[in-house]
Amino acid sequence: MRPPIPVLSDYGISPKHGFLPDVLPLTRLPDPYYNKWESICANLQNLILSKRLRGVIDRLPVLSTVGLEHDAEWRRAYMLLTFFAHGYIWGGETPCDRVPPSISVPLLDICEHLEVPPVSTYAASVLWNFKPLFVDEEIDDLDNIATLVTFTGSLDESWFYLVSVAIEARGGPIIPLMLAAVAAARQGDSATVTRCLRAFAERLDDLGELLRRMHESCDPGFFYRRIRTFLAGSKNMAEAGLPHGVMYDDGSGKSEYVQYSGPSNAQSSLIQFFDLILGVEHRPTGEKPDPSSESERERRSFVPKHNFIRDMRRYMPGAHARFLNDVGTVANIRDFVESRAASDRSLSIAYDACLAMLRAFRDIHIAIVTRYIVLPSRENRARSRSRSPEVIRARKNLATASKNEKHGKVRGTGGTALIPFLKQARDETGEPSVEGWAKRFMSRQTKISGQNDFFLGKEEKAEVLDEPLVEHGLAGTWTMNEEYGGICNY
Repeated sequence: MRPPIPVLSDYGISPKHGFLPDVLPLTRLPDPYYNKWESICANLQNLILSKRLRGVIDRLPVLSTVGLEHDAEWRRAYMLLTFFAHGYIWGGETPCDRVPPSISVPLLDICEHLEVPPVSTYAASVLWNFKPLFVDEEIDDLDNIATLVTFTGSLDESWFYLVSVAIEARGGPIIPLMLAAVAAARQGDSATVTRCLRAFAERLDDLGELLRRMHESCDPGFFYRRIRTFLAGSKNMAEAGLPHGVMYDDGSGKSEYVQYSGPSNAQSSLIQFFDLILGVEHRPTGEKPDPSSESERERRSFVPKHNFIRDMRRYMPGAHARFLNDVGTVANIRDFVESRAASDRSLSIAYDACLAMLRAFRDIHIAIVTRYIVLPSRENRARSRSRSPEVIRARKNLATASKNEKHGKVRGTGGTALIPFLKQARDETGEPSVEGWAKRFMSRQTKISGQNDFFLGKEEKAEVLDEPLVEHGLAGTWTMNEEYGGICNY
């Protein structure tokens, strides 16, 4: 018996706004009991700037969660406390590896209720961190939304979050659209599946245009030096000053160190839904398809044990992660298209167009990561060579970690080899393509010869570094050495 197609309302998912809450996020907790939290929120940027946040939180009483009633209140409380926790950890000259009970005790209760880990996630910084400027206008318009909480109070940080909010809102209608396509495929309705795929491809193009707007109001240098530090998790952060991770002190005396990844776009349920519904499979970074498998279907039946993208579901709200798991059991579009490839070219072209648009979206993401992380990290490293060791040691956090001259090759589980991971995810997006021309188009490699010298057309030589360039990404550490390790390299 075939499993039923998921019903969005069972998972708290909006047919219009997708994984964004159907009820707008609260701008303030209604119970006056939580005024102390709201007071810290209202002054968060100044407290961080003056380095007084830790002292304020240390004096904060432990508040109970009994006053939280509706889901919107639980979500706001989670957002507030995770911002406080990250500000507490990263808001000093050196990071603090202990979060005090005033934050830890209520945060752990809230996380159990929402089924999320006690760390800032994509849900906290994006899904539950926006408000419309005009309630009668759409929230997929970047000119009509604002953030509720930021670490820096800057337009750059708000814009960084809001681009993702707009993408989530614009992409929300794709979810019921493609579930309808799954139902149509079960009935053998090729025309409906083709129509849904064409609409999907057009909407993916819209999402790419939204992502391209990142540069409009978010400066790469400011993001790298100021914003990104507070978005770090506690996983693979030894060089940044957290060799053991973070302890969420619940006052029992039995708290232990834990390690979590920080917020990442890999935690977007929407993007993972796209992969699932189209049948795109991701492998650990550096792993190639197994040619010994007897068939493509056999290869797809094997799910890698260590898969970074699947691991990111642990950071999603519990209902969203369950939805993705259930979608995985009913997704049939790829098989349906492949079974009719010889007789229905329109269906194949529509399917390949979706893959092409999703691949292009990932190309835009790679360009943004290069501009906002890779290039600033090289500039940062070059500047650090001219500074005295005393100046470098004076401050220790995510932004200074890459200045350490003693790096060896770093093996990590939460963000290793960021650029190779993104490139492989992009290339894997094109693997299911059906038409021969689409396979050739999406497997092409960009040629770089001739770009370095106009007259001679000589090949560009790879940059030789005197040591591996190691960066600490939002989800952990990674290395610029593309031949080594991977995001899921254990």
